[in-house]
Amino acid sequence: MAASIAPIASQATKLTTTQQYAEFIDKFDTFLLDCDGVVWQGSHVIEGISETLDMLRSRGKRILFVTNNSTKSREAYTAKFEKIGIHAKEEEIFGSAFATAVYLSSVSKLPEGKKAYVIGMDGIRQEFALQNIPIADSEEDLADMTDDAFATIKPDEDVGAVVIGFDTHINYRKYAKAFTLLTRVPDCRFIATNTDLTFPAAGFQFPGTGALVSVLSTSTGRQPTVIGKPHQTMLDCIVEKYHLDRDRTCMVGDRLDTDIQFGINGGISTLLVLSGVTYEHQLHTENPSSVPTYYMDSLGHLAKVRDDQ
Repeated sequence: MAASIAPIASQATKLTTTQQYAEFIDKFDTFLLDCDGVVWQGSHVIEGISETLDMLRSRGKRILFVTNNSTKSREAYTAKFEKIGIHAKEEEIFGSAFATAVYLSSVSKLPEGKKAYVIGMDGIRQEFALQNIPIADSEEDLADMTDDAFATIKPDEDVGAVVIGFDTHINYRKYAKAFTLLTRVPDCRFIATNTDLTFPAAGFQFPGTGALVSVLSTSTGRQPTVIGKPHQTMLDCIVEKYHLDRDRTCMVGDRLDTDIQFGINGGISTLLVLSGVTYEHQLHTENPSSVPTYYMDSLGHLAKVRDDQ
């Protein structure tokens, strides 16, 4: 008798029925949700999401919103959620700015008495302040770079890390200071909130944090410690902060190369939703980049699960 053929280990399971939805929900205590493409599309909340979140919370499930965007603090994100009609607590939001602050304060601690030089927006500075991480940048960083200014840029032994995130006010002076710190201050760490090559805005794509980071990595010959998805560093920070059980945690996202790979790298289950940038046919290519544990058309469909299921 011929041996039965085992299912292909890399094949994702598509969730299509209410019963499958209920069984999926029961497998997990915590759901990590990407935002754009999962919760909303642009400024519009995806149908059924509010009801799904309410249902998950009513069942005692923990929800964490996980995003690579470092421009906003948790407080600012809470205001954005409220504006579009989604209930979210500040402690449920885990952006890369907060993750970077947790990393430097709790996971790989910045040495006592050391400061961080930050290239980034207010989101990073606000989260660093809440974690009592001193910052070394100054208002002069926004000034034009003149020939005489080169002589004023010197190594600062008090700086223990250069942190770079998305920055719409990036300029040569900031790059010059960061380059000097990374090449002339012993043991100065190099940290990037994420390495997303593009940044979505107004329905289009623009250069992202990864493009900004490449200037420093190319010129210094150093590669940063990357906090955001798909790197495991961010998941380590989440687990450290919330004491999660990885076996009972699922990452939900719309991107194979960031969200799904993030879950795979961190050893947790993954759910791909087709409400964002990934199409179903991409899962059936010969060598897909990252195969999710499950996939479904939209997370909003989980709202169909009744209380008795």
